Amino acid sequence: MNCNSFSDALIWRPQMANLLLKYNHKNKPRVIIILGQEAWASYISQEDSAFKSTPVICGMVSRNAIVLPKTATSLSDLKPQSVDVFKDIKGINIRGGYAFEYDVKKNINLIKSFFPKTKHIAFISDNSYGGVSLQAYVKKEFKKFPGLDLILLDGRKQTIYTLGDSIRNLPKQTAILLGTWRVDKNDGYFMRNATYSMMEANPAIPTFSLTSLGMGHWPIGGYMPEYRTIGEDIARQTVDILRKKNKSKVHIQFIANQYSFDVKQLNHFKLNQKVLPKGSELVNEDISFFDQYKYFILATIFAFIFLLIGFLVTLFFFVRTKKLKDELEVSGAELRVAKDKAEESNRLKTAFLANISHEIRTPLNAIVGFSNVLAEGGSTEEEEKKYYEIIQTNSDMLLRLINDILDISRLEANRLNFTYEKCELTSFCQKIINAFEHSKKRNVKYVFSPSYKFFELNTDADRLKQILLNLLSNASKFTDEGIITLDFTVNEKQNMVYFSVTDTGCGIPLDKQTLVFDRFEKLDEYAQGTGLGLSICKLTIQKLGGDIWIDHDYKDGSRFVFSHPLNS
Repeated sequence: MNCNSFSDALIWRPQMANLLLKYNHKNKPRVIIILGQEAWASYISQEDSAFKSTPVICGMVSRNAIVLPKTATSLSDLKPQSVDVFKDIKGINIRGGYAFEYDVKKNINLIKSFFPKTKHIAFISDNSYGGVSLQAYVKKEFKKFPGLDLILLDGRKQTIYTLGDSIRNLPKQTAILLGTWRVDKNDGYFMRNATYSMMEANPAIPTFSLTSLGMGHWPIGGYMPEYRTIGEDIARQTVDILRKKNKSKVHIQFIANQYSFDVKQLNHFKLNQKVLPKGSELVNEDISFFDQYKYFILATIFAFIFLLIGFLVTLFFFVRTKKLKDELEVSGAELRVAKDKAEESNRLKTAFLANISHEIRTPLNAIVGFSNVLAEGGSTEEEEKKYYEIIQTNSDMLLRLINDILDISRLEANRLNFTYEKCELTSFCQKIINAFEHSKKRNVKYVFSPSYKFFELNTDADRLKQILLNLLSNASKFTDEGIITLDFTVNEKQNMVYFSVTDTGCGIPLDKQTLVFDRFEKLDEYAQGTGLGLSICKLTIQKLGGDIWIDHDYKDGSRFVFSHPLNS
């Protein structure tokens, strides 16, 4: 319809009538859709129309309207009455649409709640149909507040410049209620910049908005419609009517209102946000750092998590690879050690077999040789007695060799049983020394000087005797002259008895002292024995709960020391 300001309102009614007349004969419309206040006012102002029964759908209109005048000398002085379109206008087949329902009462109560001393309310409206109809509605609603003075700042009579002067000259205890402002009396169009000019005229005066005009920079707040797009909804309603789904007479929907406030203006006027109505919308609210950069922060967090997961996966595979590498290195080292041990075991086994062969052959040769001599006869009685002694000695030696082999085999297999009993050590050691006195070398002396006249130890006497005999036998083997001493001491704090066998023989080199307890090891390949004696001693002592070692500080020969628990 190309409507401009309210100054053209007298031509809108006939313009609408002519427009409807074009479709009165052929191709009569099944639905009429009216968008905008001016078109809405032009349609409802028709007195006689052939389209009264045609379904009407409206949009971007207000529930409260004015009927356009037929004639008027001056539209600027027109004082139309506000009507409720959906109650007061008859003969219109309104079947759908969306309308605004402004609430003047709640806005005035809102002003009074914040500024109880308010006596004047200045209402600003422009020179448009929306402004004039809204002014008429405000005047109607203001009758409910007899204690307040209504000041009309009417765009039909003012320009943007004179309006600024009017705002500057408003009396004290006045609040401004904004309606619409788009066009002034000279038909000059002003949008956002107009409200800035009004605000600068008197920034100290509290201002509220009925229609959301100026929200975000001037008004403190207001109760206003939740404006939204309605094109798709109107199209859906139209299709329903054409398909005869909408059979009710009126199916109009009123756009809901809500409280909206400007946080900066609330702070400027020192108004407490806690008293705001529940569910109020806030604009110009201070945005937290997170809300301001929420998506950037979330993207950074996700990127960090992704990188962290990638790092952890990489670290996992790195650690796993390193672990496998370390395990391979350890396995390789263990294989090398096992190989060395196997080779050493093979060497020792070869040496052992060689020694066993030699050690067994020596007494066997003696036994077989002298047995043959005795069998041939012809020897004197004295010679035969000597031959018997040789056979007996070599038989004992052979038996000892066999026992050593059996003992170490049973010790390794953990099949050697120990029988514990009370043993008086002083007499026990003395008997062992006495046994060696009969077979000692000419220049060797055996000494046992006990510190205890009587001391009992819970032990396996046979195994303890075997250990001492082996140690004394070794000492005798490598001592041509001097003293071989047997001794024991008791250390109750350590709960141990310490035995020692000391000789004045050739001694053991420091680099060989760690080898003497190895199996099949012989420091002198030509010395009698299998090299198992000290190894048997060590295994047996460990089974008893003690240990054996060589005293490194003793330099006059060799000193073997072993420990035995007091409480076995």
